Amino acid sequence: MASEIPQVPLVLIEIPSIYPTNVPKEQRVKLPARLAQCTPDTKRAIGQIVQALKQAGGALYLSDMFRSYEMQFQAHNDYVTGKKKAYSPPPGGSMHESGRAFDLSLGDLGVPLRVFWDIAIPLGVFPIVDRADSRLSEAWHFDCRGSHGKVYDYYLAGKADNLPAYTAMAASAIMAAGIVNYRVADQVVGRLQSDLIRLGCDPGPIDGILGERTQKALADFGVATTDMAQALADLEAALMKMYPGEYAEE
Repeated sequence: MASEIPQVPLVLIEIPSIYPTNVPKEQRVKLPARLAQCTPDTKRAIGQIVQALKQAGGALYLSDMFRSYEMQFQAHNDYVTGKKKAYSPPPGGSMHESGRAFDLSLGDLGVPLRVFWDIAIPLGVFPIVDRADSRLSEAWHFDCRGSHGKVYDYYLAGKADNLPAYTAMAASAIMAAGIVNYRVADQVVGRLQSDLIRLGCDPGPIDGILGERTQKALADFGVATTDMAQALADLEAALMKMYPGEYAEE
């Protein structure tokens, strides 16, 4: 019988929001609970950012964080229909769906965006644009990649090409939270492939197909079972030891 498969929890975070948008800051509410969910390491990093920003004379107000499948679908549809200008990918490809992304209010930041970058990046929170220019679309979007950054690097290195590197990273992070990702054929095998990459192995693309390359990576890591659920539980146990902060609040 396979062991229970661990997953990264989504925890609530209390953080100021931009809502309602038509009132002074002091009358705004915290980010609504349906949005205010994130992974433990993301919550920890945001807490550190808030403190550092305060010392620098700034403040963090969010407009967005977690999105469910339905919320991501609506955001993508709004982009397709022109209701919103900023690009939102179809479900299964956004770090928002994993609780590892947030959109901040540039107008409320209180410090130059470059200062925010200098605070956030050393804490593992990365911009999605290539320069600190508040005029750029998505200049407000930041990701806490965690170990899923290894998936991004794996794809950038050309070791897999079925998905863009960012989409593969998002797919990995979404499945790690136990959320179904319809871009991947088999969730157990897809998570297994993601886990292997994050553990430094070479299973090939995250596609949910148990091919020879994935099987070899399993054998090389020392997983000696044909039960994929048990294999995934074993890999997750290894990840919990390697990245404990991603699985639990300190």
